[in-house]
Amino acid sequence: MQKLLYIPIFSIALLVSSCSANRKVDDAKTTDHLIPVTSLITKDTLLYKEYVTDIHAVRNVEIRARVEGFLEKRYVDEGQQVKKGQRLFRINDEEYKAALAKAKANLKSAIAGAKAAQLEVDRVRMLVEKKVISTTELGVAEAKLSAAKAKIDEAHSAQDNASIRLSYTYIRAPFDGIIDRIPLKVGSLIDEGTLLTTLSDNREVYAYFNVSENEYLTYIKAAQKKLDTNHDVVELTLADGTRFSHQGKIETMEGEFESGTGSIAFRARFANPEKILKHGSTGRIRLTSDITGALMVPQKAVFEIQDKNYVFVVDRNNKVKMKSFTPRNRISYFYISGSGLEVGERIVYEGVQNLREGMQIQPQYISMDSLIARAP
Repeated sequence: MQKLLYIPIFSIALLVSSCSANRKVDDAKTTDHLIPVTSLITKDTLLYKEYVTDIHAVRNVEIRARVEGFLEKRYVDEGQQVKKGQRLFRINDEEYKAALAKAKANLKSAIAGAKAAQLEVDRVRMLVEKKVISTTELGVAEAKLSAAKAKIDEAHSAQDNASIRLSYTYIRAPFDGIIDRIPLKVGSLIDEGTLLTTLSDNREVYAYFNVSENEYLTYIKAAQKKLDTNHDVVELTLADGTRFSHQGKIETMEGEFESGTGSIAFRARFANPEKILKHGSTGRIRLTSDITGALMVPQKAVFEIQDKNYVFVVDRNNKVKMKSFTPRNRISYFYISGSGLEVGERIVYEGVQNLREGMQIQPQYISMDSLIARAP
């Protein structure tokens, strides 16, 4: 009985040992098909960064009433192009005409009062010279003349103010632009400060976009060292995905970072002669920067494990080994390696999902230049 039990147990051990040996052989065997392999090289390239942007007209103002009254006439329509000084609205002016007429009458009265006071001064001075009355009477007369002249100044000021308020009944365009929505209708009673419409000059626009502190430092250092001649040139992608026909230029940036996001706002200016862009539009800013000696890694060659990026490096014996690296940026269908990989290393370009550590492959070499040339 003991011998009979020993034979099956020994057979099972041999079977397990044979399976393990076969597995090792399978892991180390050469694949039966060619695996695309490429060599890492460096290239001078352009790096594109995109940012969400808000578009504002260079000049955009609210047109508000400066006097109260009934809206009597509207000379323009929504969306209309207007010229500087063109009439936009008229407020009923009867009250302001009456106020101006009253101010003019008060001015005339003040002038007449001053003339009478001047005559009184002349009369009193003559009597003082004849020693008919004391000099104190002359002082009183001259004081009354000064008061009368002050009333003239006051009346002049009141007349000017009435004239200005009358002119405010006609609302005119402060510059060339496009009329926005007009919320009020003719006959509406409006107060001083009521919003009548908005006027936008869209011949040029500002595009505001936020960048991180790291990207800000990269931009500033490139500008200071003059390493990148295009560092301040930007392109605009419209909301429908099309490229805006004019390039913009970064003009300035805010003075401090936002504490909540750690970003800072840049401002670029775009010419808009066709007036395609409107105040309040959105889009995406593309910022281009030159990168010298970028180590290019095809995205097809990269795989992730636990948020780390890896490639399969091929050694002299055509065996593959996993190697991690840190991407610096991503452009088109490539990563730019920041660290972990070196120029000249051979990596598996495609088919990494079918490979295992230590597997020997049959490499099919593909030039990195050809991969870059084929990239969209």
